[in-house]
Amino acid sequence: MNTNYKAIVSSDWSECLSPSGPFDCLAYNHPEIEAELTAVFRQYTGNRVTLGQACAKVKALLPEPLSQDQMDAFLDASFVTYTGVPELIQWCLDHQILFMINSTGLIGYFQRVFAKKLLPAVAVLSAHPMIRYPKRTSDPTHVYELLETRDKGKNTETIAHSLGIQSDKIILMGDSGGDGPHFEWGAQSGAFLISSMTKPSLDSYCRENDITINLRFGLDYAKDERRDPKKEMAVSFMDLASEFKKILL
Repeated sequence: MNTNYKAIVSSDWSECLSPSGPFDCLAYNHPEIEAELTAVFRQYTGNRVTLGQACAKVKALLPEPLSQDQMDAFLDASFVTYTGVPELIQWCLDHQILFMINSTGLIGYFQRVFAKKLLPAVAVLSAHPMIRYPKRTSDPTHVYELLETRDKGKNTETIAHSLGIQSDKIILMGDSGGDGPHFEWGAQSGAFLISSMTKPSLDSYCRENDITINLRFGLDYAKDERRDPKKEMAVSFMDLASEFKKILL
């Protein structure tokens, strides 16, 4: 790994950098279980079940693991990020900031995203191994398994330690209660916390655990408020570049 990184951005993906959810690729190929998949996603992001329990439920719903061709079909039809996300990732790389995707999404999903060059290549991925394809040269150099939501903090800490980067040069980004344990680790360590498209479940977790969100970005949803994809897509994530510069450089 390039040891010249000056800082780290460790960010969730689903509904944080992308409007899609981690199980959308499964629902696309198996629309008959879409409602059940959505319910499982809301359960663990609301901290009502663990990620491990959620994935066990998903495995029981799937007739078979998603093939690489099925994943590619989903990406060809449906891959999307919020406005400016690829440009923000590239901006970080250009400024020697390690951009780490730290998601409860599937390793196989990200493997195919990078193989198809849908995002700038990142060095570190932390994601769930429920679906994982044979290693390719396009994979991130370092891939960490994320089996429970608390592994987000562990994996961020591992990378920071390996690069000798202090916590005041780390930004964490998340949107829901599933990111609560990552924010809890960040608050204890001294990292800067940014909520993106903030859900009530993240607010609740932070309030109950005395965690201060340093910066709110994008939409800020109230309890029971429906998501507004059109307004979400009107937000440019490149607006965060100036904030990153102030905090990290």
